[in-house]
Amino acid sequence: MNGLIAKSFKENLPVEMIYLAANNQITHRRIIVKEIHDRYFKAFCFLRNADRLFKKENILSVMPERRKLLKSS
Repeated sequence: MNGLIAKSFKENLPVEMIYLAANNQITHRRIIVKEIHDRYFKAFCFLRNADRLFKKENILSVMPERRKLLKSS
């Protein structure tokens, strides 16, 4: 998990994560990490279209960005 967060930060690449929000809602986010700290990180969140702070302990899953496959004719 930390590897993908670090890769997003170093390479400015989007990743997808499943996150437990403060209101106990599980959300699916597409993010690009901007800063990494001990217990949290700052990332641009495409769902909210803004920079957000995320607690590392609330991350349920992180995965590489899924790309939509184009159908070939």
